[in-house]
Amino acid sequence: MQASSLAAVSAVPQSTPAPRWTVAEILDLYELPLMDLIWRAQGVHRANFDPNAIQRSTLLSVKTGGCSEDCSYCSQSARYDTDTQRERLMPLNEVVAAAKVAKEKGASRFCMGAAWKGPKDSDLDSVLAMVREVKALGMQTCVTLGMLGEGQAGKLKEAGLDYYNHNLDTDKEFYGQVIKTHTHDDRLDTLEQVREAGINVCSGGIIGMGESRKNRAGLIVQLANLPKPPESVPINNLVPIPGTPMADNERLDPFEFVRTIAAARIAMPSSWVRLSAGRQEMSDELQTLCFLAGANSMFYGDRLLTTGNPDVDRDDQLFARLGVKAV
Repeated sequence: MQASSLAAVSAVPQSTPAPRWTVAEILDLYELPLMDLIWRAQGVHRANFDPNAIQRSTLLSVKTGGCSEDCSYCSQSARYDTDTQRERLMPLNEVVAAAKVAKEKGASRFCMGAAWKGPKDSDLDSVLAMVREVKALGMQTCVTLGMLGEGQAGKLKEAGLDYYNHNLDTDKEFYGQVIKTHTHDDRLDTLEQVREAGINVCSGGIIGMGESRKNRAGLIVQLANLPKPPESVPINNLVPIPGTPMADNERLDPFEFVRTIAAARIAMPSSWVRLSAGRQEMSDELQTLCFLAGANSMFYGDRLLTTGNPDVDRDDQLFARLGVKAV
């Protein structure tokens, strides 16, 4: 995309339909000098959001381990020998108690994850109760349950679900090297069901799985070119977990991660771009650079599904040092 086109993107109001992007255009963004890329991303960010506000979500694993899928990055797959133990679905009262703590500490959205290929209707009934109870606390609700069956998205909507998370993980070209038990199109099908039910879409990817820069650009294009871009876009920096096929993956160049954040912001101007897994390994300075590049959401709390996260005191101190506010 030419400089004049990028300037136009930064000026469009949120009601204007998102532009259609090509992989070549996103690669052009990646190849800009980093300072120029961040400058453009910050311009788009300021045209659509308060630049000093960060949305905070807390993530709780309500059913851990024992998943039948073979996602190469995931410690919850039953196919890999990891330290993650298989656990039953959490009782409702424990989930509600955790949500109350998250709200007291300053999270505005509570995300509940279950390690399933997809929920059985009997399991879904339990999750629906969780959604209703957390919603009653005045928090936004989000769940990630895998691939949905017919009618399940509608039930989640009726229960008051605000967001459904289902990451594309990577682009279609690289997908088969990461996951073989289901397809990229299977994921798109679930996103379509979620959108048709009137639930906000939360979908992003994982960076650092051995994909190329072209694959990273392809992921951004696929997200941005959905019929409507996701309202929330989590960008995960791979945490190599012992026992998984990606345990020995090399860490991604931090500046490449920042470039990915900036490209996502420019391509999806009105989406919340979230720093997700891998933040514990980031310095305060790197996180700040990501915020400058357009990230305006983060997972808040000491733990994600199975990996660590910076403790809330560190995050609160960082917010104070930067003069940013939580929303």
